[in-house]
Amino acid sequence: MNCRDYSLEQLNAWAPDTVDLERWAQRFQGRVAVVVESDARLIGFADMSHDGHLDRLFVSADHQRRGVAKLMWLELLRQVERLGIRTVSIEASITAKPFFESVGFRVIECQQVESRGVILTNYRMEWQRVGTKNAE
Repeated sequence: MNCRDYSLEQLNAWAPDTVDLERWAQRFQGRVAVVVESDARLIGFADMSHDGHLDRLFVSADHQRRGVAKLMWLELLRQVERLGIRTVSIEASITAKPFFESVGFRVIECQQVESRGVILTNYRMEWQRVGTKNAE
């Protein structure tokens, strides 16, 4: 998410100042995860369920538009192939939508979702492996 696409109230609802770290860590268990570091600092991470739902793909603000998201997507694609996943789905932010479109995702639906009492716009998107049913 980015301040050019969302209000301060929406950003705070999506990424509050306080996080339950134990709950956050549990959400990564049993998932395919990709981490990118530079100079021993985390600059990006992504995670996907074994059925192909891409829950998070994040790149730090000072490393955006440098190929980090693409690098993580390419690694996730290797895992998609290994696991035999046909379709990858995501609920992408306004900010992330152009990236996902650039790597072959298509918008299924524009959604209004609630987070901590605040309404946010996102996009339910899908990517399909070439040669699968409904793939273009």
